[in-house]
Amino acid sequence: MAYGPEIRSYRGAATAASSVVIDAGLRAYMLRVYNWMASGLLLTGIVSYGISQSSLINALYPMVQNANGDMVRSTSLLAYIAIFSPMAFVLVLSLGVNKLSTRTAQGLFWAFCAAMGLSLTNIFLIYTQSSVVEVFFITAGTFGAMSLYGYTTGTDLTKMGSFLIMGVVGLLIAMVVNFFMHSSALQFMISILGVLIFTGLIAYDTQRIKADYVQFGNSFGKRSVYDALTLYLNFINLFMFLLQLMGNRRGN
Repeated sequence: MAYGPEIRSYRGAATAASSVVIDAGLRAYMLRVYNWMASGLLLTGIVSYGISQSSLINALYPMVQNANGDMVRSTSLLAYIAIFSPMAFVLVLSLGVNKLSTRTAQGLFWAFCAAMGLSLTNIFLIYTQSSVVEVFFITAGTFGAMSLYGYTTGTDLTKMGSFLIMGVVGLLIAMVVNFFMHSSALQFMISILGVLIFTGLIAYDTQRIKADYVQFGNSFGKRSVYDALTLYLNFINLFMFLLQLMGNRRGN
């Protein structure tokens, strides 16, 4: 059946209008995701820095006398609990993605960001404050550039994403091995690979979030929380690996 010019023109206009609506919705959705992520990072930074500058730091890393008679910081049981506690929140959020209400998911996200801040308190004991700030801004710049690339590129990053996810698994195995080996050379390689892997994941996850929105739309409110959590974790991991490579240690 042939369609008249009026019908074809109407369909073209409808398609263009639909595209405009999707673009506007996508921009609003991505802004919401970035706002969640940035707010989470802000909370993490406030908790981490605040505790490092208060007497609470002594509950996590008390001063003890070593064999040489020098006073040094030791890691308490409470500190180990703080270091591993964020993993519990990630598991609950991941396993409860279809069961948690939007409000519960949001509350767990804030609790997770606070727990992450608690676990990162020791970076202010290991590295100088100026070094931490410098690496943070380097991380922010890298994140912004790679996220923009993932959002605007026409290249399909799906295959690269699969490769990077396998790289994360290998990275975790290497980190467990080095926990027992204490090899500085292996740690250097882990840091290099960590920077490369999470830099790539920022672009991949940004493109995935965009593609999911275009395909499914913003079907439920908590989607933005989970997408923000993904980008937040990429940012934190990139920051930590860059800090290991570029950070100036206290006393050095």
